[in-house]
Amino acid sequence: MNKHHEPTGSADEQQITLRSPAELADALPYLLGFHPTDSVVMVALHGDRGRFGGRLRLGIPSSPREWPPVAEQLAECLIEGSERRGSRPDGIVAFLCQDPADGETGRQVMERLRPLAQRLRTACGSLDVPVHEVLCISDGRFWSYCCPDVRCCPPEGTGLAMAGTSVMAAAATYAGVRVRGSLREMEARLEPWRSPAADEQARALDDAGAALVPRILAGGSREQVGRETLRLARELIKRLGDASGAGDPDTDTEDDRLIGHDEAAAVILGLQDRETRDRAAEWMEGPVAAPALRLWRALSRRCVGPYAEHATAPLTLAGWVAWSTGDEPSARVALGLALRLDPQYVFAQLLHQACNEGLDPETLRHCLRKERGAREPGGRPKPRAVRPPTGRKALPPKVPRPGTTAARDRGVRRTGRRGTRSGR
Repeated sequence: MNKHHEPTGSADEQQITLRSPAELADALPYLLGFHPTDSVVMVALHGDRGRFGGRLRLGIPSSPREWPPVAEQLAECLIEGSERRGSRPDGIVAFLCQDPADGETGRQVMERLRPLAQRLRTACGSLDVPVHEVLCISDGRFWSYCCPDVRCCPPEGTGLAMAGTSVMAAAATYAGVRVRGSLREMEARLEPWRSPAADEQARALDDAGAALVPRILAGGSREQVGRETLRLARELIKRLGDASGAGDPDTDTEDDRLIGHDEAAAVILGLQDRETRDRAAEWMEGPVAAPALRLWRALSRRCVGPYAEHATAPLTLAGWVAWSTGDEPSARVALGLALRLDPQYVFAQLLHQACNEGLDPETLRHCLRKERGAREPGGRPKPRAVRPPTGRKALPPKVPRPGTTAARDRGVRRTGRRGTRSGR
């Protein structure tokens, strides 16, 4: 197979060469920042030496009937996104990562996913970009769908290298690249509670919604509710910041303990208002960013039962703060979960696209600082001048977001949840 080069620092610094499917499989967690599970991953290659470029991850659709359209959309998304960033890919490598089901072997997973691998190759080929390699990774082994050499890719598969023992692992460690565990573990930090405490949190959300809705309907209190929400969120951020802990998975339980059910319910419902959520997004940098990220993660875990969709706002805020502070893998996971809950949530859509296209978050940080600086002492933004409508550039066609399936993206957003969700 072709050699591929992955930068471990700036473009002028040391590069490493991947010479085999085994080294390519070992590099995958370092390309994404985590071990993907139940995922299609595609990586663009540029130049004669196959320099890695843009990358894309999507959950494997459960129905094979979805594979053809999903493969086409993935190919279009990666190739067109690469072109927007500067250059069309000269090739692509792809990975299919899925653990065996009960009673299934890794080799059976590989054979079951073979049609999807072929669809990916055909979709990219139809756009005149060749697929140099497709690997299936399952049950600690990998198989190549492209390499016919049984010496490096035997029919029974090849065991993955032990973690931390490869050249790629050494180079990534030297460059400060960190693998944050598996995708499943990262998502678990943001998913709703399934413990007995979930019932108590659901009751607190019921009570908070019952008290909040009449206030909103009565009129004239929306801004007051927003101020109360932000004041309480500020107190919780300070509480988390004063507590010991670095915001890693081991401190999530302590973070949960520091936040009361009633407090969590009040902030969750308050964040459903778009203006309140946008004000909360200003806690994005400096000493306040880390405890703010811990708060948004904790609130995402509190959106239990019928309030699951209310997690879209705190998940989006978690994704934004993670991206703003340089943790792009965690940002993509949080934003992917937000879009899984609500594919039409505009703030998450924009952040996810910007993060995936490698844009600098400083542009948005500058806008939020400007909004904060323009705010009047009373806490209200200054009235904005109304501009005449102008033409807009057409948006690129919608494609599946990482962490979702095409079916979910096409699904109709559910309604009728308790509480209020007034903003996107």
